[in-house]
Amino acid sequence: MFMRSMIRSGNLISNYNRGKHLSLRTAKMFASTNSFETLNITVPKEFIYHVEINRPDNLNAMNNTLWMEIKKCFQTLGYDENCRVIVLSGAGKIFCAGLDFLEATQMGEKLADHEDIARRAKILKKQIVLYQECMTSLELCQKPVLAAVHSACVGAGVDMITAADMRYCTQDAWFQIKEVDIGMAADVGTLQRLPKVIGSDSLVRELCYTARKLKAEEAASIGLVSRVFPDKESMMQGVLSIAEVIASKSPVAVQLTKENLVYSRDHTVQEGLDHIASLNQMALQSEDFINATVAAATKDKNVVFAKL
Repeated sequence: MFMRSMIRSGNLISNYNRGKHLSLRTAKMFASTNSFETLNITVPKEFIYHVEINRPDNLNAMNNTLWMEIKKCFQTLGYDENCRVIVLSGAGKIFCAGLDFLEATQMGEKLADHEDIARRAKILKKQIVLYQECMTSLELCQKPVLAAVHSACVGAGVDMITAADMRYCTQDAWFQIKEVDIGMAADVGTLQRLPKVIGSDSLVRELCYTARKLKAEEAASIGLVSRVFPDKESMMQGVLSIAEVIASKSPVAVQLTKENLVYSRDHTVQEGLDHIASLNQMALQSEDFINATVAAATKDKNVVFAKL
């Protein structure tokens, strides 16, 4: 049975080599024909998708279109077999200025049509939940999401990056949980995810209550970002290199690892163990496991894996 599996594995590799250039062309075609208004999607390397927030004239502020397109984009890439890793960045001067206040004003006008507080509350609840789902789409996406932040990352920008798998930034980057300064509590993910990202309840409360700026050096020291780069160019090169390493690994292994990490964060140790046992009872029978173990035993660094 093992030999049959090895033969199937060899055929799989052969088929993959024949088709990998076609896969890259398909991925590039998707990128060149994407219809997003607020996102620019490119494929800088095979299996790596670069999602760039593309409202530079508005400092990448989050308008309704951007919220909806983020959700659509990450849901789509989550199931795209040509995508194994996603790099998220912002175009222009800064990463993200937070909420687009022009659209917030329009929401106020919509609420003014209703005098009853219960009806206004229903409208707001629906909008808040929808925006929460948009941010959670990064977390639910099966592919690792690497956030690359330059300059300012404010309000909704912090919500977004805390839903990513890994975060990197430039030396001039700063982060701000701005919501208290506009008379509200953050409501689309920061309050729930940031304490688990940095592990300090006290510091989270300080940042949320004061809305002070968190600069790059401190962000690295508390674990919000994994690494600080001198500038945007070196950051993008560095993050793409990390993404390339991840993309070379078994997509089965990487995606199941992400699924269990997200699950285990919100469950007990035993529940996390039970969860990964259920996942690996399938994964340990996959072609990827055979290919990877044989490559490890033979010191073959050129192992390739079929699309997933």
